[in-house]
Amino acid sequence: MKKFMRANLAGMLQKHTFDNYNFKYYPDIYCQETNCTYHQAAQKAYNAAHNFCKEIESGNMHTRGLMFCGSIGSGKTFLAACIANRLLSKGIEVLFAVVPDLLDTIKATYDQSKNSDYEREINILDSARNVPLLILDDLGVHNYTSWTRNKIYSIINYRVNMELPTILTTNEDMETLENYLGERTTSRISQLCNIYMLYTPTDIRIIKNKENRHKNSAPRLL
Repeated sequence: MKKFMRANLAGMLQKHTFDNYNFKYYPDIYCQETNCTYHQAAQKAYNAAHNFCKEIESGNMHTRGLMFCGSIGSGKTFLAACIANRLLSKGIEVLFAVVPDLLDTIKATYDQSKNSDYEREINILDSARNVPLLILDDLGVHNYTSWTRNKIYSIINYRVNMELPTILTTNEDMETLENYLGERTTSRISQLCNIYMLYTPTDIRIIKNKENRHKNSAPRLL
């Protein structure tokens, strides 16, 4: 339990594993955004995540990271959590950070007139910079200012320079992300990660909610 707390992996995310990744939500029909079928794109992303874990487990702690781009509810966070859970089970230190929450946490401590707050901010940034595996979830979902852009750049630039593996998820494509974060950050992301597209025709969470409602409303046989 402590390893999940240190990793900042919430209860629901702890249940996401490669074994329960379900391809049924990715139909075998053409997706314009990926230039292949939904299923083929999901298979590529899944294989990349699985191979990434094998590289880390083999001791290659400088392997290239992954970035999952795609529609809301397409399984990007699920896949990132699969990686986190797999590597946590192997004793590898992971930090799972939702980007808006991470930025808000840093900002809440941002008062250099108070040394303790400033030191806490530095500690948070150092954790994100130096952790063996960093997962940044929901990159691009924030009201970005020059301050927040600089913080993200600081983290990503450091990890590029130190060749530390990083997983990113975003609902945006690279062009839109550049509008949010700036060219220098997206350029660094291109150095840091291989990019995989993940799309679904319908938000998987909506489908699962309907499935659960149907299951709960089904009459029980006596």
